[in-house]
Amino acid sequence: MTTLASPTLARSTKTDPGLEAIRAKILAGQRLSLEEGELLYSTPDVWSVCELASLVRDRMHPGVAYYNINRHLNYSNVCALSCKFCEFFRKKDEDGAYTRDLDYIRAEAQKAIDSGATEMHIVGGLHPYLPWDYYPDMCRAIREVVDKAGSELHIKAFTAVEIVHLAKIAKKFKRDDRKAGIRWVLQELKDAGLGSLPGGGAEVFDDRVHDEAFKGKIRHDAWLDVHTVAHELGLNTNCTILYGHIEQRKDRLVHMDMLRRAQDQALARLGYTGDPDWRKYSGEYEGIDDNSVDAITLTREDSKLPHPDMASGGGYFQTITPLPFFPDGSELENLYGPSGLENLRTLAVARLMLDNFPHTKAFWIMQTLAMSQLMLKAGADDIDGTVVWYDITKVGGQTTHQETTVWDLERAIREAGYEPVERDTLYRRVEREGKAWRVSIR
Repeated sequence: MTTLASPTLARSTKTDPGLEAIRAKILAGQRLSLEEGELLYSTPDVWSVCELASLVRDRMHPGVAYYNINRHLNYSNVCALSCKFCEFFRKKDEDGAYTRDLDYIRAEAQKAIDSGATEMHIVGGLHPYLPWDYYPDMCRAIREVVDKAGSELHIKAFTAVEIVHLAKIAKKFKRDDRKAGIRWVLQELKDAGLGSLPGGGAEVFDDRVHDEAFKGKIRHDAWLDVHTVAHELGLNTNCTILYGHIEQRKDRLVHMDMLRRAQDQALARLGYTGDPDWRKYSGEYEGIDDNSVDAITLTREDSKLPHPDMASGGGYFQTITPLPFFPDGSELENLYGPSGLENLRTLAVARLMLDNFPHTKAFWIMQTLAMSQLMLKAGADDIDGTVVWYDITKVGGQTTHQETTVWDLERAIREAGYEPVERDTLYRRVEREGKAWRVSIR
């Protein structure tokens, strides 16, 4: 069998000398400033930016790229909000509105198990009429099916926006102690079977942008509170950034800086430093705040990445997923949305700025599988999974049935020059015999 040489993004013959100081910091595993991030965005030498991101990506995940077998479930598209960027939401009696009952959800869980999926990814609108009990009952219904089948299917569910909404409908939300209500909700959901949180609802952490495009949605402080509490409860989480609408590039960089500082807190709380002998630091740390934790980077050549087998069991951000804005069908459809080159650059900048995030994902549903291949050479180490059903964004006339095969995912990864590795939700390697699977012990 012929093995293709790993393709590379060629370094420009007209390199920007202004990037050399940044290159030196990246090689040393040092954190970049917001001003240096602005240079990464403004330089015409985008290929050197991609090359630097590829260097970091290959240092962290040499020779491999990840995918998973997953199944998405949207339990309802009925939403109390009317965000300008969103074409997903419906009002209760509007044409196309739906809310799934527990029998439907059990059937979807069984389909996921039958297909060999390792994960169910579940999100929905902020339904103004569903009772609190619906949500833990949903998790328990899935767990019943999973346990009966002897499966280890992971439930990754509910954005931070949904969690705050659930605290309100459960009458646990208190403005003077927001985290207490969030903690109660997350603990109840965790007890019912919740395994981790997705990263949606972050959009862009900027009050001006929120007031214009996402009015009524929680701002960055509440979003970060949800993920901080989840980390304290031992739940791993993920995060996103929605770009290419009314925000500015500097807003994206501030968003990334807020995320990496929150990750500093999470890793320090676990006693993790990025030191190659990190296990000697394992243990709980009390009193962690923004002023007591130095930057923790994972991009040094000798850094060891955090892993679910850490003594604490988890509690940090796993991955950043940059999401391009698609204007079609939304109130902002007069905008153009980001170009392909802007998508590539933003992915690369995210990999370089978020130096303490183990993974960077090119979500093929929104980036396309072809662009995701390029992104594997510009900082991404993951292209997500088989998906099957996705009702949030539809690219190029797609329907809600948006599915790809393991064969297509592995082929895309191999053509980009990497070994495809199937992972579970927590980025543990999966060993598989047909639809039967287990987490690898290596």
